[in-house]
Amino acid sequence: MLLGCIADDLTGATDLALMLAREGMRTVQVNGLPEACAPAPEADAIVVALKSRTVEAAEAVSWSLAALDWLRAAGARRFFFKYCSTFDSSDRGNIGPVAEALLESLGAPLAIACPAFPANGRSVYRGHLFIGDRLLSDSPMRDHPLTPMLDSNLVAVLQRQSRGPVGLVSCETVEAGAEAVADALRAAADAGRRLMIVDAISDGHLRVIGAAVADSLLVTGGSGVALGLPAAWRARGLLQGPAREAAIEAPAGPAIVVAGSCSAATRAQVEAARAVMPHLQIDARRLHEDPAEIDRACAWVRDHLGSRPLLVYSSATPDLVELLQRKLGRERAGSLVESALARLAETAVGAGARRIVVAGGETSGAVMAALGVRQLTIGQEIDPGVPWTRSVDGPDLALALKSGNFGSEDFFAKALGMLA
Repeated sequence: MLLGCIADDLTGATDLALMLAREGMRTVQVNGLPEACAPAPEADAIVVALKSRTVEAAEAVSWSLAALDWLRAAGARRFFFKYCSTFDSSDRGNIGPVAEALLESLGAPLAIACPAFPANGRSVYRGHLFIGDRLLSDSPMRDHPLTPMLDSNLVAVLQRQSRGPVGLVSCETVEAGAEAVADALRAAADAGRRLMIVDAISDGHLRVIGAAVADSLLVTGGSGVALGLPAAWRARGLLQGPAREAAIEAPAGPAIVVAGSCSAATRAQVEAARAVMPHLQIDARRLHEDPAEIDRACAWVRDHLGSRPLLVYSSATPDLVELLQRKLGRERAGSLVESALARLAETAVGAGARRIVVAGGETSGAVMAALGVRQLTIGQEIDPGVPWTRSVDGPDLALALKSGNFGSEDFFAKALGMLA
């Protein structure tokens, strides 16, 4: 195995796994922290999907170091810490604390931090993150219920959650080529910097960055920065075979869409799907007030599952989410919805569903845990950053696990239409 990856949520792991598979690496995703003695699957790259984005920083560090130990024991020679392309974090972490802990464990002098993913509208310029043509702080991410992003200056954001000094590799340096980027990183390491935000506004920039850091022990960023790594490793003789399109065959059976994200993108996708799919909205208040509410929802799924895809969702506007969090508490509101959606997915599979689309990283993690799916193979791309996958263990399922912010408005119908 060449590359060992640690992702801070499940959909982010799938996003990275797709990028690597698309660029020709045999890639397997492992959901959750593997047991220390668990054998590693045969692959060029393994992506370990944690649920560490919003836990306490110390817990995120502990899990990430345990994943690193397992990947090192499995033979990985390079490492990647994957977080969201919207840099989801707070002043407490968890990007900075985890990155610094991984650097220390590996004995590496420095790592880049680059969340850019131009194909999905995420670009970094002068150290500032843009979502489309808007600064991160002016985007819907400012209203994220768990990690509201109010500052677009990634150098400042990362510095507040890191012990060591953070610097910037500018767009002009990236334009000058891989050697210029490598020189800038060496100079930064000599000056005592540990983490370096890197500008990128195009796929060409990502390929330059990949070539510049191909010999680095640790790379951190969104999936976009992995775009240039396989080609650079292939040029060094570390990776064999050409890039190829990944694909899976989907098992036959009914389909269900499970949407838990409250992002603007997912809310628009839910509205589009409501027009063409039987649908049921899950309300945290009713779940809290009436324990029988989830039983009624499960009965609805069993009664309606058939030839038409179903939609179950809890996605709500920021105002309603804030109201629920004030009434129930942030953690209670989130856990109620996650566990309910996971149970509905489990009910659907028990009734014969074999094709499942999930929107939201937290929701995806809960659904995978409920279904007992620990490993995934990576298939064809639906939209940038989102592939179809197929379960390796547990029930035989085709699964599309979508970050809340990703995908076109017709994503749900498009995804299921690919398998028709």
